[in-house]
Amino acid sequence: MLNIKGRQIDTDAEGYLANLEDWSEELADQLADNDHLTLTEEHWKVLRWIRDYYSENGIAPNLRIMQKFIGDQLGKQYADKKHLFELFPYGPAKQGARYAGMPKPTGCV
Repeated sequence: MLNIKGRQIDTDAEGYLANLEDWSEELADQLADNDHLTLTEEHWKVLRWIRDYYSENGIAPNLRIMQKFIGDQLGKQYADKKHLFELFPYGPAKQGARYAGMPKPTGCV
């Protein structure tokens, strides 16, 4: 469970939202802050891409899917695994999906 400005938000044991409708940019900022990370515009581009991918496909993208498709929309550097891990050191797909308010990506342990 998270407390964002006095509002209780339910999560599962791994910190993913129980109700995807509870997501907000404030929540993403708080999750990042909890991980000692400050979200930059580069992070937000990836988070928006993850949310759009989920909206279009009904699943959160795993790392392989991210690398295959994100570069076409955001630029070649975003398809680079090293760059993605620099942005999201605990795993671009898992950490990115959690910050984006999406379920845990399929195939991520």
